[in-house]
This record gives sequence, structure tokens and C-alpha cells, in this order.
Amino acid sequence: MMVCATMTAAAQTVTADSLIARQMREHGVEFSNDNSVTLLMSGQEKFDDMFKAIRQARSSVHLEYFNFRNDSIASLLFDILAEKASQGVEVRALFDGFGNDSNNQPLKKRHLEKLRQRGVDIHEFDPLRFPWVNHVFHRDHRKIVIIDGKVAYTGGMNVADYYIKGTDVVGKWRDMHCRIEGEEVNTLQKIFVRMWKKVTGEQIAGAKYYRGTRNADYISGLKPDDTPTRGHKMVGIINREPRTTNKIIRQFYTDAINDAQDSIKLVNPYLTLNRTLKKALRRAVKRGVKVEIMVSSHSDIPLTPDCVFYNVHKLMKHGVDVWIYEDGFHHTKIIMVDGKFCTVGSANLNARSLNFDYEENAVIIDPHTTRQLNDMFEADKLSSFKLTPESWNRWRTPWKKFVGWVAHLLTPFL
Repeated sequence: MMVCATMTAAAQTVTADSLIARQMREHGVEFSNDNSVTLLMSGQEKFDDMFKAIRQARSSVHLEYFNFRNDSIASLLFDILAEKASQGVEVRALFDGFGNDSNNQPLKKRHLEKLRQRGVDIHEFDPLRFPWVNHVFHRDHRKIVIIDGKVAYTGGMNVADYYIKGTDVVGKWRDMHCRIEGEEVNTLQKIFVRMWKKVTGEQIAGAKYYRGTRNADYISGLKPDDTPTRGHKMVGIINREPRTTNKIIRQFYTDAINDAQDSIKLVNPYLTLNRTLKKALRRAVKRGVKVEIMVSSHSDIPLTPDCVFYNVHKLMKHGVDVWIYEDGFHHTKIIMVDGKFCTVGSANLNARSLNFDYEENAVIIDPHTTRQLNDMFEADKLSSFKLTPESWNRWRTPWKKFVGWVAHLLTPFL
């Protein structure tokens, strides 16, 4: 009896956060314990904070984005980068070919030439070429900025005015980012350096690019990480690349959901979900986990949201609490588990992010940062309605329900 009691007690000490760290390490993800993470809860916060940090750069600024929309916020960013380049700071920028050509204000060749003349070394990953099939699969969807190898930014936002001003189609654009200081800045730098070599052929090397463990005391005036664990947070970077770490993002989400013992809060804009994740969410409910999902009633693309609504309605019928966010477009990509760990990054929960694109998420194993995201989730409920059989029938017409059913058949391609 004593042996059984001891084994039971030992089993109870295996918490979701310790499980996910062990599981991710088994898949090659390294965690460090000396990080600060500052959550930037809006486009205004992100750009204010990031631009302030870039203005104080002394050595290098590296940027990797899905796209830079050719508008006022990108223009301001490029002016700052050109000024830093004139001061001798190395400025390198990458953007995705499809991401650029698919937005309604792309960078043209003349813009790129002018930027290079101003000292901004900017290059396009996988430019679209006839017959335009090269971007059917792999796209660089990451959003990474590293300053002097000391401060890094990542999250769900590209560079565009609408993260601040919204759009006519969806209204307000709800998204977030985070700033990381500590060892994981070095990990993000390695990701950028690898992609830079892939695109340009240039190998960037040297200790000056890897200073993540040194205090960036000269970069001041930024929003602080005001939690008790600042400087001591456990963070790991899950980085998806074709042919090498294909499964890591979906493995993280599957493990995170399966590890949950108390609660799951999930926000994702393109929640088309594969069969494994759907099953994991249903199993979590069956074992008593409170599962809450938030999706937006508005979207920037057609058909995919119909699939999302079909999915969340099915999950609702299995006991998942579903919240439909109405105050604009919720483009955030986060999950919080048991109040113990969370993720912030670029990956959507659709086939493209999980199976094809270059993606990157920060896994933050810290109750204080997780609580901040939980508080955001609870606040956003005030701008949402809860999905019920009654609200479903009021909200979705028979035709829209049919479109959702058709859309869910296309899940592997959305």
C-alpha cells in the first residue's frame, strides 16, 4: 500500500509544464532559464517598443517577416533602419515572396533598390517566378527581429498600418507580439542567420551577433517585464523548417493539449485543425479539462473562416466552451495550459502552418506570463459571445452552414 501511495504521489508531481519541457527536449528543443518576456498587446505597443529599441541599436538589426506592407508604418521603419545604417549599424532584412506579392501594397523592385542604396540590405525569400508554382508549399511566415544580438521580438504581426488602424473589411485588427531578452535571443538569431544564408549565400558569424545573455543596459525606455520571474523565465523556441523539423509545431500543440490537467485557453485565427488536434481537444474535455477556444467572427480571407466555424461548432457539441470575438479580427496565435505555460508566435493551426511553412513560436514556461495572457483572454470575452445551439442557429444561416461543411472537406489545403 505504501508503494502504491508513493507512486501515486510521484505521478501527481508530473505537471503539464514539466511534461511539455521534457517532451520538447526529446524533439530537440532547447530551453534556457535566464529570459525576460514582455508581452506587447497591440500593434501600437509593438511598433512603439520595437522602433524605440532599433533607434538605440549599436551593432546590427536583423528582420525576418512574411511581408512589409508598403505603407506609412513600413516607411517609418525603413527610415529608422536607413538612419542606423548611416551610423554604421549592419541592417539586414528578409521577406517572403508570396507574402509580399499577395498583399495589396507590395514592395516593388524600385523600392528595394532605393532601400539598398540607403544601406538596408534587404532580400526576398523565394520570389514568385513563372509558372508560379514555387510558392504552393513552403513560405517563410516567421516574424523575427533581433537587435545587437541582445533583444528580440516575435509574434503574430507583420509590418503594416492595419495592426494599428484596422481595415475597412474587418475593422480593428487584434494581435500581439512579445519581446525576449536572454539566451533565447541567440536561438532566434541562429534561425535568422540560417535563413539569411539560404537566401543570400552569405554566412554571418561572430560573437557580436550572439550576446543574448549579456544585459542590454544601453537599450532603455522599453516596456518592462514587470513580473517576479523577469530574468529567470524558462523559454524555448520551436522552429518549423521543411524537411528538418516538419512536425515540431503540431507536436507541441498535440502534447500541450494532451498534457493539460486543468484548463486550456486557445486563440487562433485560422483554426481549421487536423484530426489529431480535434481528437486531443475532445479527449481533454472527457478527462475534465476546461477547454475554451476563441475565434473571430471576422476574417481577412474567404472560405477558411467557414471551416473554422464548422469546427468550433462540432467542438462545442463535445463540451468545448467557444467564444466568438466580434470587435474586429482576432489574429492572435496563443495557447495557455493549466495557467503554467503558454506560447506566442507565428504559427496558425491550419495545414499550411503545420505542414508547409517556415514558422516559429516561443514556448514560455512561466505562470506569470501565462496569467497575463489568461487575463487578456478573459477581457476579450467581453467583446465576444458564447457559442450555444441557439446562438449558432441565429448566427449561421443554413447556406453558411452548408458552406462550412464544404470548407471542412478542404482542411488539408487551407
